[in-house]
Amino acid sequence: MKAYSYYVLFLLVVFCGCSRPTELTSPDGNIKLVFNLNEAGEMTYGVSVGGNPFITPSVMGFEGRDGVNLSKGFLIESTEYTTKDETWTQPWGENKSIRNHYNEMAVRLKDQANTQLTLRFRVFDDGLGFRYEYQVPQVDSVFVMDELTSFNLAQDGKSWSIPASFETYELLYRTLPVSKVDNANTPMTFKTDNGVYASIHEAALTDFPEMTLKHTEGCHFKSELASWPDGVKARFAGGTFVTPWRSIQIAPKAVGLINSGLILNLNEPCVLEGDLSWIRPMKYVGIWWGMHLGVETWTMDERHGATTANAKRYIDFAAANNIEAVMFEGWNEGWESWGGMQTFDYTKPYADFDMAEVARYAKEKGIEIIGHHETGGNIFNYERQLDNAYKWYADLGVHSVKTGYAGGLPGGHSHHGQFNVRHYRKVVQTAAGYHTTVNAHEPIKDTGIRRTYPNMMTREGARGMEWNGWSEGNPPEHHELLPFTRLLGGPMDYTPGTFDILYEKTRNSPRRKKWNDLDKGNSRVNTTLAKQIANWVIIYSPLQMASDMIENYEGHPAFQFFRDFDADCDWSEALQGEPGEFVAVVRKAKDNYFLGATTNEEARTLTIPLDFLEKDKKYHAVIYADGEDADWKTNPTSYQIKDREVTAADTLSVVMAKGGGQAVSFIPVTD
Repeated sequence: MKAYSYYVLFLLVVFCGCSRPTELTSPDGNIKLVFNLNEAGEMTYGVSVGGNPFITPSVMGFEGRDGVNLSKGFLIESTEYTTKDETWTQPWGENKSIRNHYNEMAVRLKDQANTQLTLRFRVFDDGLGFRYEYQVPQVDSVFVMDELTSFNLAQDGKSWSIPASFETYELLYRTLPVSKVDNANTPMTFKTDNGVYASIHEAALTDFPEMTLKHTEGCHFKSELASWPDGVKARFAGGTFVTPWRSIQIAPKAVGLINSGLILNLNEPCVLEGDLSWIRPMKYVGIWWGMHLGVETWTMDERHGATTANAKRYIDFAAANNIEAVMFEGWNEGWESWGGMQTFDYTKPYADFDMAEVARYAKEKGIEIIGHHETGGNIFNYERQLDNAYKWYADLGVHSVKTGYAGGLPGGHSHHGQFNVRHYRKVVQTAAGYHTTVNAHEPIKDTGIRRTYPNMMTREGARGMEWNGWSEGNPPEHHELLPFTRLLGGPMDYTPGTFDILYEKTRNSPRRKKWNDLDKGNSRVNTTLAKQIANWVIIYSPLQMASDMIENYEGHPAFQFFRDFDADCDWSEALQGEPGEFVAVVRKAKDNYFLGATTNEEARTLTIPLDFLEKDKKYHAVIYADGEDADWKTNPTSYQIKDREVTAADTLSVVMAKGGGQAVSFIPVTD
């Protein structure tokens, strides 16, 4: 990754133990942060936006064990101010070039026991972040028992979040007044009563438990951390540790949150050396959806999905349809142990899946294989095989792996505690050693570490397509909430693109078997077909899947959009949108542009200027729209495909049915 146009200004101010406010503003002056240390040595911060209170004085610090002080009795030794303005590039992303422009304030403090704390604040035009950097002298280890960091919002407002959980993010989003949110996982997005959009999250979560938010009073929230089985929140050998950034994205419009690069900018630069061309975005299909519909199985039986013959059928389809990769689930021994403490073998295929032959055939056809490592939560079993499993795959030419952690962890550990955060990092580092990319399901939430380890390409971390296979499914508004909440952290492997929306081709199949108690017979995809196509653009993932079984795409005219679509985009912008209502996003990949727009249960029309197109060029626009009689409930598969020639001076009227959407590919017209 490159960084250029770098400029820094440094100023040192010595306060000699004074207790007085210390201030920092964003480069454009709109956001102001004030740090204060009172006479008791207690730390607070506050934030104003446009001169109006946004966060009133809020407590900072942690509680330690064994007499270790992490929050009180500090004096300011010095304050350092820094400005940085750079543009760095990444091998893939919504935008390959990112501007990183902030003002920084490093407040250096010390207590009577010589514990040193640096509070590092960075304020950008699109928000702020702060973290704690501790050095505790003469201790063998530090145990963090609680985080005191608070977010005392000055105003009530409207919020969008999922409930706090240290085990799963696969929960439905709620739209609530800020003051009525009991607890929430992050990102927690909200709009204040005076019209400021914001989202509280964290960045660079590498060796710490995840942070959730607990309501205390009014519109005040306190950080809550996932704990170890013994109640300790975080433990460190030695006395030095650095926390993740506590981040707040701020924007005057909702789409400003999507267009923000703040989370990435708060992460460290790439640590991978050498040629990174092995990290590349891809479109893929896979043996997966049939299991969720109950017509195939993960285990080796008469309905087994991952057989050699079926794998070759999917490889042939990918090769014929401009799709770079195929993913196989249920290929390895261990699925028969599901329901207990799963013990998968990551180098032993089932007898009906010839891995060497499948790898040879895929290479012959020019198709990449995306491998699969389901752990069932058995972390210890996975880590015992970790290095050997990635080497085995790499020797076969497999350099992309989807991981899974469905199931409880052994030893009383939580999915989102420090123990598992360390595990997820270990997997990414191990994979990097074999030039392998990772797509993590049941992951720790995305906090932007893809900047540091760009082989961490995508992850689940919310209710994805699979919920439509065996439950009441995700409501239409779900897809207009994700871009303003979960996707603010980073890419999501939602796996969009199911065309058999009502499962008409599978529901009465003699091969289908109900396997999940959540299936009450009302399962379906709660969108129109055009919205499924648009979600390929809107729900960003550098590994983008066409989720349906391939027989539902064969001969379907609307599948042409996915054939044309390029997952390796160079530039993106959210054009219009409101959380839970509608959203429109455009992405550029090489010379082509792709537009996606979707709506919730309400039909609506958007007017979108095409000024994002290059001037003095003509484009062939292929529009995949809802049919005139389309409705997500009553007629979801009605669609129409229209062609027109457009330029940057034109305006597009995007008409969407209830629960519908529209996708457009813009291909330059050539002589």
